[in-house]
Amino acid sequence: MECAVYRVPMRHPGDASGVLRLIDGGVIAAQSIVAIFGKTEGNGCVNDFTRGYALSALSAALAPRLGAAPDAIGARVAMVMSGGTEGGLSPHFLVFAADPGGTPRPGRKALAIGTAATAPLRPEDIGRTAQVSATAAAVREAMRDARITDPDDVHWVQVKCPLLTNERVADALQRGAGTATADTYASMGLSRGASALGVALGLGEIATSAVDDAAIGGNLSLWSGRASCSAGIELMNSEIVVLGNSAAWSGERMIAHGVMRDAIDLPAMGAVLGELGFAAAGQLDPASAARIDAVLAKAEASKSGAIRGARHIMNDDSDIHSTRHARALVGGVLAAAVGFTELFVSGGAEHQGPDGGGPVAIIARRD
Repeated sequence: MECAVYRVPMRHPGDASGVLRLIDGGVIAAQSIVAIFGKTEGNGCVNDFTRGYALSALSAALAPRLGAAPDAIGARVAMVMSGGTEGGLSPHFLVFAADPGGTPRPGRKALAIGTAATAPLRPEDIGRTAQVSATAAAVREAMRDARITDPDDVHWVQVKCPLLTNERVADALQRGAGTATADTYASMGLSRGASALGVALGLGEIATSAVDDAAIGGNLSLWSGRASCSAGIELMNSEIVVLGNSAAWSGERMIAHGVMRDAIDLPAMGAVLGELGFAAAGQLDPASAARIDAVLAKAEASKSGAIRGARHIMNDDSDIHSTRHARALVGGVLAAAVGFTELFVSGGAEHQGPDGGGPVAIIARRD
């Protein structure tokens, strides 16, 4: 198998035309599409319906090409929509296709992809250890699907997880169950955090004994260096996509990752580029940048209110939430390194890297 990755621009959240051009132009077969990530231009908050809009548009566009009903597409293609393209970030899709054929080269690993999904979560499970355990099990299942046996070969785990709404909180209360929070926005952070700890548990980054309900959103010393979790209103289960390198796959693509210690940790990005064979001295030249298929990152405003000792106001802005500031800041830093702005930068990095920092990964073709 060979995993191919295509970065497709998006004119608006309902614009699936770029994905259809890949299919109708014979670049990829619809049946080979394993996953689609989308960066949409909404606010990334509870009421960001651009995620659901993009999901609906993709499902409707793919349905006739896959011979299935639109509401059945999600069971065949893992679709993760992440809202928020603040600053100079450009809305886009990342299309992952797994094509049969090719011969793995002895001693060389290539990009691999695997998917899995949890069962639907109850509202009272969101942001609690039940979600952690379900996510960890799904991560291991996705690793098996990707034919990755060593957790060290996993470089990115993308999770789309649910959040709480007033209706979902009320449903739990009617059944005599309490939820982790009644604050719908806070539920996004708890769901992302529980998912990230599930990734960490699934990859062996933390021990099972370290996680309880109080640790979720509370013990920030527990984190994954490879988790990227995005919460949305459009689902009740969690979808997991594992990206790594495997000797069972062929092709010229590979993935590497690092962890930014804060929002301006450009050397962390340089180290990832170096691992992939780029001469990271300043901004990449256009020919080198053309080798990159995807840049993935998490962004979070530090709770300390400072970056390397200097005060920031991201947590004090009552008009714009800190996650939106953080996406714009990290997006600018990473875009300056690679020379383009179609970057999958996701906000809200609870338990995803150290406070104020976050994981970053690059998928590129060998030189």
